[in-house]
Amino acid sequence: MASNRIGRINEEIQKELANLIRNLKDPRVQDTMISVTHVETTPDLRYAKVYVSFLQEEKANDALKGLKSAGGYLRRELGSALNLRYTPELNWELDDSITYGAKMMKLINSLGVDKDETTDEKADS
Repeated sequence: MASNRIGRINEEIQKELANLIRNLKDPRVQDTMISVTHVETTPDLRYAKVYVSFLQEEKANDALKGLKSAGGYLRRELGSALNLRYTPELNWELDDSITYGAKMMKLINSLGVDKDETTDEKADS
């Protein structure tokens, strides 16, 4: 039952942070497209690991620094939006799973296999 509660809290933190990041005034953060992909909160709600993905990889390090510098503001706003005993300390992590997935799709598409060929082979079997 407690893990279900942590899962709901993680989802709420993810939604709130996505909204709050859009309103940040830091130019390092404003100039990039940022997605909050996943949040992991410790069971005591003291720390939250926030995984973020960036559309422009070349600006990822600067944007991550901007998010870390805005951490206090984001934590305060998160505490006022959510009704929790403790507002978790935010630790930002770079999530490259979207980039990895796009790279794999590019490799698969470069094989040159058409969808029609694979369906014809199944029909012959």
